[in-house]
This record gives sequence, C-alpha cells and structure tokens, in this order.
Amino acid sequence: MGVRLAAAVAVLTCLSALPRAAQAQWHERTDAIMGTRIFVEVWDTDTAHGEASIDAVLAEMRRIDNLMSHYKPESELSRINARAALEPVQVDRELFDLIKLSTHYSQITQGAFDITYASVGYLYNYPNHVKPTEAQIKAALPAVNWRNLQFDEARHTVRFEHAGMRIDLGGIGKGYAVDRGIELLKGRGIQHAVVTAGGDSRILGDHLGRPWLVAIRHPDDEKKIVTRIPLSDAAMSTSGDYERFFDENGVRYHHIIDPHTGHSASRVRSATIIAPTATQTDGMSKTAFVLGPEKALEIINRMPEYDAVFVAPDGRVLYSNGLRPPAPRPAGVDAPQGAPK
Repeated sequence: MGVRLAAAVAVLTCLSALPRAAQAQWHERTDAIMGTRIFVEVWDTDTAHGEASIDAVLAEMRRIDNLMSHYKPESELSRINARAALEPVQVDRELFDLIKLSTHYSQITQGAFDITYASVGYLYNYPNHVKPTEAQIKAALPAVNWRNLQFDEARHTVRFEHAGMRIDLGGIGKGYAVDRGIELLKGRGIQHAVVTAGGDSRILGDHLGRPWLVAIRHPDDEKKIVTRIPLSDAAMSTSGDYERFFDENGVRYHHIIDPHTGHSASRVRSATIIAPTATQTDGMSKTAFVLGPEKALEIINRMPEYDAVFVAPDGRVLYSNGLRPPAPRPAGVDAPQGAPK
C-alpha cells in the first residue's frame, strides 16, 4: 500500500486548489441510504456522464440495502433471520457469499468480528436509551457464535444451528456496498472518485496527481483531528464509540458489541483500518474494540495489506507498523549522512 505517516508532511497542501483539466470537473452527491450518509464524488469530462455515474452508484446502494437490511421485513436477510433456525434458507448467491465471507473475518479476529452478535444486539435501542438486562443477555448470548452458521455451497443455503440466532451485516455490508460502487464507476471509465457510506470510504485513483488527505476525528470532538493520512487507490473505515450510543450512570452503551459478553466493547474509543477494499476495512474496524489495541495491532501487523490507527481510552494514538512515525533520535546524535533531518 505504501502509505506512511511521514509522507503526510509532503502533501499538506490545500487539495481544492489543485489545477483542473479543461472542461472537466468534480461531480458530487449526498444521500441517505442504508441508514447512513452516502457520499459520491467523481471526476469526469462529461457532466451528463458524471451525474449518470453517481446515479448508478446510488441505485446500487439501494439495491444492496433492499437485499441485506435487517430493518426491512421483506429483505432476504430478514427472511434468513425468520426461518434459518428452523430450516435451510436458500438465498441470493451474492448474499450467500458475503455471509460466508464474514466468517473469514471471524476466524482471523479470533471471533471479535461476528455477525451473529445480532442475537444480543437487537435488544439494544440506542435512540430510546434501551439496553437489555443481564438476564436477557445471559439468555441470548449462547446464540452468538459464528461457528453455528451452516452453509450449503451447492444450494447456497444458510442455516442456524442454534435457536434464537440472528445475523446483522452492518459490520461488513456498507464496506461491500462501497466496493460495488467503485466497481461500477470503473466499469463506466471513471478514474478518480470517492465513495463513502458512513465511516467506510474507498478512493479510486488520486486527487489529480496527489493523494487525498483523509482526516481521523477526535472521539470527543468532531471539530478536532487526531491525524491525517494521505491515500490513493485505497479504502479506509473508521468505527467509534461516538456513532450510535447513549450514556447512562457514567457508562457508554454503543453499537459495537463484544460477541463474548453481549456488552458494548470499550477497549478503544476509535479504530481506523486501511486496506485495498472497503469490505476488508469494514470487516476489521471493530476488532480493536473487542481485543484491545495491542492485540489488534498484532493481527494487523501480520497482514501486509492492512494498516491501522487506534485511539485508546486514555487518549494514546497507536499506529500499525506501516504508519508508525519514526522514533526520535537521542539529543546530540546526528543523522546519518544523506538522511532526512
């Protein structure tokens, strides 16, 4: 990926001031789909083509939402949740493949990512400040186990091996939708674009010869920036305990649930993952909340396609090896000849 934090120093230019090719311009649109803010920006020499390309991305987002939303009773995902504990449910191949892919992230994160968390997660209602009792969590928690998802490749059916199981693709579906949007734009000949769904973004190309500078906000103040990272042809997902939450008696209840406990995970305040695709970044961005930043960094540092930035509860900012700033030299020690100072 070649992203290094030190490179940010060289690109802290106002990107909006970059020269634009004649008769070409940026086209952008914002919409509300999948329960979040969708943003699409493309560079195109043809206004009609650029706007039609954005239309295509938004239409694809709506299609995926209709397929995978657990809020819509007519969606295929809702049909799985209603029937899969009773019998195998045959589903669209696209949905089957994404559900099965989710178990890959469960494996590499030692169960920290688990779409069956919804077996407990549905008991929370953040806008209305509703949380389950300990008795409710204890009763629902045995259904949380990704290993109880049974797949039939030939018939592309999904079955739950435990009563009371539910799944929710919110932790990977938005990233998948972003990737689908980028693939559509590539197919239409777009070479420079950004597609964002909530905290999940993917950049196609660059910002006309320079990287995009992507900001990571402070968990307690959206006007403050923890760091900025230059990105080109890459994806980035940020999850935080400030997205969907309520505070009660000094405790923050938020939407990132620890599959092992049924409670909101709290070992970091914010987690940002960088990788080639938004499906990858979305699927990994909740890991540190459950495992803690040090354990999550061990996993990230073993996978060369990934980088990460975590904000710990004590305010520390931790970076993966690919983003870590160089260690300061001791006082009085000169840099080797030719090295940057």
